Amino acid sequence: MIVTFRQHPRQVLQSDYIPQLLTSADERIALIEQLTGIQPLVLDFSEIQMLTAAEFLHLLHHEHNVTTLLMGYDHRFGSDRLRYPREYKAAGEKEGVEVLTMSEFTDGELHVSSTEIRQALEHGNVLVANELLGRPYQISGTVVHGNGIGRNIGFPTANIRPDTPYKIIPQSGVYKVMVNGEMPALLNIGTNPTVGNTEQTIEVHIPDWKGDLYDQSLTISFERYIREERKFDSLDALREQIQSDFSVVLRK
Repeated sequence: MIVTFRQHPRQVLQSDYIPQLLTSADERIALIEQLTGIQPLVLDFSEIQMLTAAEFLHLLHHEHNVTTLLMGYDHRFGSDRLRYPREYKAAGEKEGVEVLTMSEFTDGELHVSSTEIRQALEHGNVLVANELLGRPYQISGTVVHGNGIGRNIGFPTANIRPDTPYKIIPQSGVYKVMVNGEMPALLNIGTNPTVGNTEQTIEVHIPDWKGDLYDQSLTISFERYIREERKFDSLDALREQIQSDFSVVLRK
């Protein structure tokens, strides 16, 4: 059994907290099922937030037949805020649950953690983020109407509105991505300063795409950071740079 929560626990405990999610609840559930074949137990954190560690272990044992609990090396649970593995082990013994603690997981010199992955994404380093995730980082969203500038310069783009408002958006810039797992594309995150925009957008151009994408759902898989976003002197200069960027997109 794999236990997870639909909402970020800190979001329940702190109403003004804005999480930076690597996966939505639905994405996390799907990934768990895909990787393990196990349908996870999804708990409502608001219903158990006041349980002590022993009370939570009691719930797992008596309601879900859990006899062994495997927890991360730096994981904590319970309103009594136990600190040491031996304390969780002692609480488990009283409730009939063996508590085991994993050692820290590393990949070479990299510490594999959500914090490291978030920091990599915030700096546009999707290669490191993907290595730590073991898969490409993804954002799914619906195609909405934009200002049409891309179409006017010969590179029509699909403007993506993320499905999950708390999903972390990588650093502004230009990226090589895959759309729906099969179409190489060029993606820009930023304000498009050349045309004077002020709001951040996520725009993807799929080479040779013909058709209407409005209101369709797309999944963007990040492969490589190409360059930072910058202001060009003219739309012609922007067009030339985009053509150059495509040499990276089309490279195997």
